Amino acid sequence: MLGEICRRRLAEVSARPYHFSPDLSRPIPSFSQALALPGLSLIAEVKRKSPSQGDIAALDAPAVARAYEQGGARAISVLTEPHYFAGSEEDLRAVRQAVGLPLLRKDFIVHPSQIPEARALGASAVLLIVAALGELTGAYLELSRKNGLEALVEIHDERELDIALEAGASIVGINNRDLVSLKVNMDTAPRLGELARSRSFEGLLVAESGYSTPEEVRSLVGRFDAVLVGTRLARSGNWQKAIEALMAAADYRRI
Repeated sequence: MLGEICRRRLAEVSARPYHFSPDLSRPIPSFSQALALPGLSLIAEVKRKSPSQGDIAALDAPAVARAYEQGGARAISVLTEPHYFAGSEEDLRAVRQAVGLPLLRKDFIVHPSQIPEARALGASAVLLIVAALGELTGAYLELSRKNGLEALVEIHDERELDIALEAGASIVGINNRDLVSLKVNMDTAPRLGELARSRSFEGLLVAESGYSTPEEVRSLVGRFDAVLVGTRLARSGNWQKAIEALMAAADYRRI
């Protein structure tokens, strides 16, 4: 599935003209500073569908983003892949206009033009998937920095952790979902998070995929800097209340 998505995305992006010239003098909110705030930061995701779960919710991206912000999310992830996740670049642009939080462009970055495009659309950070980029991860990380962007470098096994650390990642996302089989193993993020720290990684750790209950979120406090939650929030119907419930579970206001 990962290969299929990446091949389609590469063909699509390669076929369109490159026309993005981001204004690097325009300030954007810092993704890393939001994640480094005391306690466990919540990255709330605007997510309509996925290959593993099918249709999730018909969301108005800016309206949902405003509810996330009002509920206390510290950053927002916006899916921009159109075919498998029903996202769009316009969603990112609209959310940027609607909220003041840092935005993560969540997509399958497989072409250099997607980096300046993300900055031009108002993203603070991009998702770099090691399973897709492999040894090119470092080059894309450097390109992101040159375009004024931070990067959430995503891994799901030990080899990918090695690549992320060697590339100089400062924000590592650990995905419980195997992007090949699409199966979720909730032991993956805690195990690889401990391994990263044992290898002297001092950057930010983000737990991803499968988190839906207050108890699951609470288990990450003190072990991770942030958690990314998508499906659970998107399906809630009351996005602000759902955010507040997860924040309370993690004792955000007392930490």
